[in-house]
Amino acid sequence: MAGFRSPSSGLRALRPEAFGADPSGERMARIRRSPHFADGVFQNPGGPARTRPSGSTAQFARNYLDRAARTLRAPAGSIPVHPTTVADLARPPATGLRLTWAGHSSVLAEIDGHRVLFDPVWGERCSPFPFAGPKRLHPVPLPLAALGPVDVVVISHDHYDHLDLPTVKALAGTDTLFAVPLGVGAHLERWGVPADRMRELDWHEETEVGGLTLTATPARHFCGRALRNTQHTLWASWVVAGPDHRVYHSGDTGYFSGFQEIGAAHGPFDATMIQVGAYSEFWPDIHMTPEEGVRAHLDLQGGRPGGVLLPIHWGTFNLAPHAWAEPGEWMKDAAEEAGQAVAFPRPGQPFEPAGEVPAEPWWRAVSGPLGHPWRRPGIAESMAGTSKGELDLAGER
Repeated sequence: MAGFRSPSSGLRALRPEAFGADPSGERMARIRRSPHFADGVFQNPGGPARTRPSGSTAQFARNYLDRAARTLRAPAGSIPVHPTTVADLARPPATGLRLTWAGHSSVLAEIDGHRVLFDPVWGERCSPFPFAGPKRLHPVPLPLAALGPVDVVVISHDHYDHLDLPTVKALAGTDTLFAVPLGVGAHLERWGVPADRMRELDWHEETEVGGLTLTATPARHFCGRALRNTQHTLWASWVVAGPDHRVYHSGDTGYFSGFQEIGAAHGPFDATMIQVGAYSEFWPDIHMTPEEGVRAHLDLQGGRPGGVLLPIHWGTFNLAPHAWAEPGEWMKDAAEEAGQAVAFPRPGQPFEPAGEVPAEPWWRAVSGPLGHPWRRPGIAESMAGTSKGELDLAGER
């Protein structure tokens, strides 16, 4: 009947743009053919992962809403942001590899003459709505346009703090390519990215961009943007290999044995970008603690220290019950104990892993005291009988 619209088409028209689009047609057929898709959803390596807070809901609410803990989840002052300039990024890296952490999981990797932008989030909130949801704790270090030309944008999964509508729409007007996990292309197409500028990969698939090889590798996480999570878009970590350098971006993931397999197949790496924030005992399967992040890096390097670890997914948004500075402080301890080089750039501060690596614990100047220190193996025994106040001081060293 001319002019008839089904109820479902009307609901689609009311769907907020930020929700993106569900895969359909040939894209959905390809998803169903994936060896990692079963029982109507993508499956995690190592079996099912808990994607919602486990344990007592009441205990989770008490932890999250506690006034003292809530105060610690934000910095006590202005986060020091490096005033990145066009000149900073116009000079080619002397060693052939330079990383610029823009905050959270957003990293510009300049590698062997090419520029790769991971999980760019330049929006003010990681939310479908401009008036609600987690808000940035620091400004972006520089305007998106000031980054200059980007060869490829790499997306790890479709959560709001990794796939940002205003950022994608701004980049859709450039010539950059997008490399995304299987199914995520449906969101990009709705937001104006042409199909011929997308490379949509399943785990273990690769694509060539200039002289780089990009490989989607497994991660232990989940997906979803709308109210109904269909689990029809994949999540991934990424390997980017050039003629002379190789890097790894973890996206969001829990710790799992697959890091060893990724390292054996693609490592060792000159640098890894490892998620170490927004962890909690309430969702241990899908995010890593700093100690687990160090362990993941060592697995990727064949079981021994090597390369440089750049902690990501912390400092920019308040997404978990832990103290704001805890991921940085605990990562510093865990990496030092393992003998692993770790970079602590201020947001926007470029550095070359083969050059001078920023190591100053800059967060201490704007952090409240941590609730408790990171427990090095054996520290509990060596501090038996020590008061809580003394332990807190130990954690602030």
